[in-house]
Amino acid sequence: MRVTGTGHASMRIDTAAGSILCDPWVNPAYFASWFPFPDNSQLDWEALGDVDYLYVSHLHRDHFDAAHLKRYVSKSATVLLPEFPTSEMEDEFRELGFTKFLKTRNEEVVELDGGLKIMIQALTSPTDGPIGDSSLWVEYDGVRLLNQNDARPTDLTVFAELGHVHAHLLQFSGAIWYPMVYELPNAAKTAFGKQKRDRQFDRTWRYIDDLKADHVFPIAGPPCFLDDELWQFNDIFGDEGNIFPDQSVFLAEYAKVGGTNGIVLLPGSVAEVTTSGATTRHPVPVEEFFANKVAHLEEMRERKRPIIAAEKASWRHPEVDVLKELKRRIEPLLDESIYLAKGVGGPVRFDLVGYDDESVESIVVDFPGKQVRPYADEKVRYRFRTERALVEHLLHIGEVDWVNSLFLSCRFSAARIGQYNEFVYAFFKCLSTERLQYAEGWYDEHERAVDAEDITLGDWVVQRRCPHLKADLSRFGIVDGDQLTCQLHGWRFDLPSGRCLTSVGHKVRAHRVGEEAPVPQAAQPAN
Repeated sequence: MRVTGTGHASMRIDTAAGSILCDPWVNPAYFASWFPFPDNSQLDWEALGDVDYLYVSHLHRDHFDAAHLKRYVSKSATVLLPEFPTSEMEDEFRELGFTKFLKTRNEEVVELDGGLKIMIQALTSPTDGPIGDSSLWVEYDGVRLLNQNDARPTDLTVFAELGHVHAHLLQFSGAIWYPMVYELPNAAKTAFGKQKRDRQFDRTWRYIDDLKADHVFPIAGPPCFLDDELWQFNDIFGDEGNIFPDQSVFLAEYAKVGGTNGIVLLPGSVAEVTTSGATTRHPVPVEEFFANKVAHLEEMRERKRPIIAAEKASWRHPEVDVLKELKRRIEPLLDESIYLAKGVGGPVRFDLVGYDDESVESIVVDFPGKQVRPYADEKVRYRFRTERALVEHLLHIGEVDWVNSLFLSCRFSAARIGQYNEFVYAFFKCLSTERLQYAEGWYDEHERAVDAEDITLGDWVVQRRCPHLKADLSRFGIVDGDQLTCQLHGWRFDLPSGRCLTSVGHKVRAHRVGEEAPVPQAAQPAN
């Protein structure tokens, strides 16, 4: 099996029975904030796009690059569709001219022509990607590969049970806006960033240990930031709190925990994977490339300046009445929302900075009041500050996912009182009736589900599944004193009280070994 690195989470998998192109991303994403690193725009995409099959894990813009898919990927390719809860992905592909689809069933192996086998595991929580994420398992002639990209399954058992995996490709770096955009003292940002960076690696080591593949390939990050306004987010300043470590850092950290089977794929690298080993050839030596990382980024920044300038010029839409359009689009969704609105629990404020960089219009999305209105000088738990032009553009194009556009751009600042609230971001990625109804149904189902199974961790008996996204705490749970940490997403819980220390709206069931379990309170119906 041949694996060609094509940048970020993208790769081309070639076998004698067919070829699969995965997640090709080349054009800048998220308001021209993210670019693939290393640069992959100069690869021979005409040749790379001439494939039998196309797999895109989910609709995040650093995986689903519509302009690139339309121009470079053969429309005779069969699209391998994960079993997602909505038709959005298929609809997007059809708009680009694709007509051949294989609609997979979740975690079911499909044998394609010539003995090529694939299986897709779809994750369908509202917090997974825009409306889901997925991983691709491939087998041909006894060689097995898992492309986990940046999916976060609670368990890799389903893949391990299909046979020993020879190549495991997975995320290790950051892909979020926290803590950089928060209005915090620099020392606090560094401390929180270091915690997140450490958790990212801990989660990666856990996945690697679970699967025990012959070879581990770090992929799906980091992006690079070429706009002068965002340049400081690149991990080139010796900042231990930077959440975007690169592949060379992965190899160094992996070695500290005994890892010796890591393989880096640069754009254009080719790995030949067999049941007995892997050989790799690179366009330039990996060590040499990362030794010259700053020069690579600086050259890339100069070359991409016209692209960034053109993007910025397209954002302003002064004809858009932002307050009026927000009311028209969001108020009907607030009326429909039960679980998300209750989860947010208060007003969320947006401060929109005008074209002059001085004037500010403050607008509140009032979840309890079910309305969008001017800010009335009240206390809010969440506040976002961004350019008015960005919100104008979102409204102009009818964007249904502000997480997969504004927030991932890092072109905003944020402040909050109290804990992280996942419902705020879940709502702003569900700005369509179809998405909102799905998310409401998902939370309704999980709100009513009873997790009766307990496990013992250290001196504590706790429920087996994390209250956040049902991760198996027998695999991901770590107890330190009276605190439990779920390493899948880094959520922490105070065990004596059960209270979540990371976000609102979640509680873990727990009691000390040898003590009697508390009597659960009767469940209260949602209102």
